[in-house]
Amino acid sequence: MTRVWILPVLLVLCGAFAAAGLVVAGSPGTAAALLPVFLLLAGVNSPLVFPRSIGAREAQRRSTVDGRPVVFWRPGCVYCLRLRIRLGRSARRLHWVDIWRDPAGAAAVREVNDGNETVPTVVVDGSPHTNPDPAWVRGRVSPSR
Repeated sequence: MTRVWILPVLLVLCGAFAAAGLVVAGSPGTAAALLPVFLLLAGVNSPLVFPRSIGAREAQRRSTVDGRPVVFWRPGCVYCLRLRIRLGRSARRLHWVDIWRDPAGAAAVREVNDGNETVPTVVVDGSPHTNPDPAWVRGRVSPSR
């Protein structure tokens, strides 16, 4: 659980220290511009940006029932973030599995990626796709599903 928050917390701390240093050095305007950048980076790299994660086994069970894709992801992954942002509101229709929180999810990703935890890995109809084009994934999520 705490592993997913390491990067966001470090970004907030670095931003705070950098801003404090700039204020002490006499540049409060620069500090005021820099701190929101670090806060934005922390927010984007936090698990808050992604839909609620579930376990790999539960995601696979739900996908079998409703036919929706399963997305294996991890915080801090720019490709996962790109996928999430480009999917927009339709991202809520997928089943998201955070591989840092779910060992079974990490094992599933390693199994289909030659032992590597390469994310995002999207499973559609039982077929894994590593780092697919977001437009392709969006096409697999029909409004009727």
